[in-house]
Amino acid sequence: MKEIYYKVAEHVFALEMGGNENVMLNLRQYDPFVTDPTENVLFRIQICSEPLETNGFELEWKQEDEGQHILAGHLGEKPCYQFFLHNRLMSVMVCSTDYKRAEVFAERNNPFGINNALMVMYALATSDKHTALFHSSVVSYKGRAYMFLGKSGTGKSTHSSLWLKYIEGTELVNDDNPVVRYLDDGSIYVYGSPWSGKTPCYRNVSYPLGAIVDLSQAPKNVIRRFRPIEAYAALIASISGKRWDSKLAEGLHETENLLATNASVWHLDCLPDEEAAVLCCGSVSF
Repeated sequence: MKEIYYKVAEHVFALEMGGNENVMLNLRQYDPFVTDPTENVLFRIQICSEPLETNGFELEWKQEDEGQHILAGHLGEKPCYQFFLHNRLMSVMVCSTDYKRAEVFAERNNPFGINNALMVMYALATSDKHTALFHSSVVSYKGRAYMFLGKSGTGKSTHSSLWLKYIEGTELVNDDNPVVRYLDDGSIYVYGSPWSGKTPCYRNVSYPLGAIVDLSQAPKNVIRRFRPIEAYAALIASISGKRWDSKLAEGLHETENLLATNASVWHLDCLPDEEAAVLCCGSVSF
């Protein structure tokens, strides 16, 4: 059985292709993350040729966003996820209870369904590894990463584009789902990932964290640094995870607490203009 190995934020996962050897041809954003085979694999996903049985599926949680929605639940003891686009079922994923293995079926190996299953499985399997998959846009500047958070439609991508336009030396790292790790030595690193929303930015790069900035639209530009309790609230709203599972939630909480306590986290009331980018960069970069 052919396997492909990928490394994202130093975590390795493997795809078992079975009879679907061309399944990743339409998912070229994973190519920069291909790595050598290893026994140190966080999780394995098998791409199945036949549909997975979903009779007995019990719904626990539902997420909807811009025509996409995810149904999360279980089949017996096994976690199960169903991924839809415009109300059409794109893929089904059934996981082992320890999130070390999963089976995925997507009709005609639909890339949308497989990509979403991979992203969700990564978030589940890394939740106790001081690793967080953020809903964020992130840029690099002078060797550090600067992350922009906020509710959908707040202007995360817009603010990144303002840095790119007005702050010389800025580069886009990821525009939707970067990975953040709190390492054993107390350092915090931000990594590019194969998941970048509508912007094709799939860079296998990493930078020490400079700052995290929570954005709000406002009639004028004002910035201030969050206290740790405020930082925690901002972070928890932007980190993907299965919070109704007590074991996974405990891991997420530990990571969020470490980041809120040790990272530089700010709030920026802002307009979509040059002044906002200049003010933000001047306040949070070092």
